[in-house]
Amino acid sequence: MSDDTTPTRRECLKYGGAVVGGGLLAGCTGGEADTEAQRTSAGGTATASEAEPTPTTPKTTTDTAYDVTIEPAGTVTFPSVPDIWVAENASWADMGVALGLGKPSAVVLTGEYRTWHYEDVPGLSASKDGMTSLWQDGIAKELLYDIDADVHFIDPNYLVNLIPNWERADVKEIAENVGPVCGNTSFSTYPWHEGYPYYDLYEATEKVAQVFHRTDRYRALKTLHDETISGIRDRLPPEGDRPEVALLSPGSPEPEKFYPYRIGETTAYKHWRDLGVSDALADTDIQSFTSDRGTIDFEALLEIDPEVLLFYTDRHRTPAAFRETYLSHLQGHDTGQTLTAVQNGEVHPAGGMYQGPILNLSKTERAAKQLYPGEFDADEQLYDRQRVADIVAGNI
Repeated sequence: MSDDTTPTRRECLKYGGAVVGGGLLAGCTGGEADTEAQRTSAGGTATASEAEPTPTTPKTTTDTAYDVTIEPAGTVTFPSVPDIWVAENASWADMGVALGLGKPSAVVLTGEYRTWHYEDVPGLSASKDGMTSLWQDGIAKELLYDIDADVHFIDPNYLVNLIPNWERADVKEIAENVGPVCGNTSFSTYPWHEGYPYYDLYEATEKVAQVFHRTDRYRALKTLHDETISGIRDRLPPEGDRPEVALLSPGSPEPEKFYPYRIGETTAYKHWRDLGVSDALADTDIQSFTSDRGTIDFEALLEIDPEVLLFYTDRHRTPAAFRETYLSHLQGHDTGQTLTAVQNGEVHPAGGMYQGPILNLSKTERAAKQLYPGEFDADEQLYDRQRVADIVAGNI
């Protein structure tokens, strides 16, 4: 958005005498439990910035300016099509990749971006080289100034409610001095999200397409998705023959406790809903970890005794490595080995919680084969990789 003769927003601030303070925010990550949940429970005492930058000139618009409405930010004006962009998580990152934008300059945590899904699509790379993790013991405003993105697909309420010491004024500052902050945290439910809609996967993708003027690719992706999911659902066994599953995050590679997740209406659970599974936790008083930060032990799990266990883990493992890590441990555990799912070998990776168009197709294919091996062959391709590649490349 800038050329050799026009200073960037960062340069305007720097040479205008503004002082940008780093003030890395305190927090915690790591472990086997879902890192998003751990990050959002972080605490700290540092301030969001040590000194407030002062903008040197107001933003202006041109004849090419256009508006896109993205709740909760509302109507956002873009003076031109963005160049540099930042995503809150892998969901928004994958939306951009699917629309042919390449990967974003930064996400909150690169470790949560499971790019191995791209290995099946011709022309796409799984590499995250050069991508920045915004979370570095918190999210510092100085880092956002350094990246100098034209748009941040980050829910402003996410920053205010889940990132230590961020205030509304900090969000406004970044939006005005760097680029709009206009994402929507649609992967999980939060009490502060009650006043505006949760976008489903393709509603959110359409917003990104509108920002980047790529609605033709959005429509092609949506058509491919609808045809793929319809074809898969046509082959599912009758509803009564579909399994009850428990979504859990193990507390460690040799767990004694688990963080439970209820299958909800947000984007994190889209592929499970599309595959018609039942939630083994539905008729219990166990709440999702994102709601009450609770855990369950083996005894509680045995009372439910799900047909299938699906584990959110800290990183991607091959099927063999997953079974060696988790199933082997459960088979040797005094209580774990008595679980029906363990006895039947029905313990599978659930992948990450985030998904855009490409990740969703890949995750749905893998989950269908895990849950319904009698219906879907292990080597069968359930979505058209080449068609995805063509859409990404703009060959509509």
